[in-house]
Amino acid sequence: MDKSREELEKEYAEATAKLEQYQHRGQRYENRIRYYTQGERKKRNHRLITRGGAVESIATEVRGMSERAFFLLMEKVFSLPEVAALVSQATDQQESG
Repeated sequence: MDKSREELEKEYAEATAKLEQYQHRGQRYENRIRYYTQGERKKRNHRLITRGGAVESIATEVRGMSERAFFLLMEKVFSLPEVAALVSQATDQQESG
């Protein structure tokens, strides 16, 4: 029942590979726990909602845009004097309220 050196080395290599897999899986689970508990998920969801939610409800054409195209559009929109005045008025009201 004695195993040869080659068989033992093969078992050792397989066990080492499994150990690395389990350590990697454990790290993924720890990252997932951190993602849910430290608010990373909330930040991401908030970013997605603020990026598209309000704008897409007003202008449904932006749904098919890439992120770069969306930000270029928003730069153009916010550079308009009327929009800049509305934004500053809204921020002034929030600060005073």
